[in-house]
Amino acid sequence: MITVTSAELQTWIASFIWPLTRILGVLSVAPLFGNASVPARVKISLAILLAMVIAPGVPTVPALDPMSWAGLLILAQQLVIGLAMGFAIRIVFAGIEMAGEITGMTMGFGFAVFFDPQTRARSSSISQFLALMMLMIYISSNLHLLVLSTLAQSFEMLPISGHILSNGGFHQVVSLGGRIFSAGVQLSLPIITALLITNAALGILTRAAPQLNIFGIGFPITIGVGFIMIGAVLPYLTNPIIALIQEGINAMGQITVAFTPLS
Repeated sequence: MITVTSAELQTWIASFIWPLTRILGVLSVAPLFGNASVPARVKISLAILLAMVIAPGVPTVPALDPMSWAGLLILAQQLVIGLAMGFAIRIVFAGIEMAGEITGMTMGFGFAVFFDPQTRARSSSISQFLALMMLMIYISSNLHLLVLSTLAQSFEMLPISGHILSNGGFHQVVSLGGRIFSAGVQLSLPIITALLITNAALGILTRAAPQLNIFGIGFPITIGVGFIMIGAVLPYLTNPIIALIQEGINAMGQITVAFTPLS
């Protein structure tokens, strides 16, 4: 007759619940998996499926009651780690959206905005176009599978323990936040440069011929030049976007290592 003690049962539950919490944290924030249009039932089902695959290979977890204060502390730690890892890859997507916002504002598309259900805020049409293009590159290059692979490896880089985590991971996330603005400016720089030259030429034309209606001819010209530059730059954006996503995936591992438990 097979007998199972309460301590063994608690260990089995903990070895599944704690990895599941970290996985849920990543899937709730990471692009594609954490999209607002994906039903919560699908996210939870995928997290449970991944936990069933990953949990058997997770290093030995502390023999604690999951419902005790120490067990709940570990649960909260795993959620924070998962959210930080998912936020790292989400930041690089925010960088391309920032590039679209800068481009749209420079083109004169400041009023061409609509509600984005993903961020629950206003978003320009150019920003959404670039974000969708980045998402297609993200899927077609199988980088979403690399995110899941990094998530599985995180349990070896940062095993589940009852020790208090250091705050190094939070510093990594904060420093990575500045990448939104730098990546946005770098990706939109060719288009901004062309539009800057166009606006300068329009300014000289206005001084040379004051009778011209600059508002009547300025907006069509800047919008046209903007679309021409977007079409010219798009074929060359694939490699920078892939490198940016890989940078975010590497940041996931760095954040995991930075959460070194305090002795």
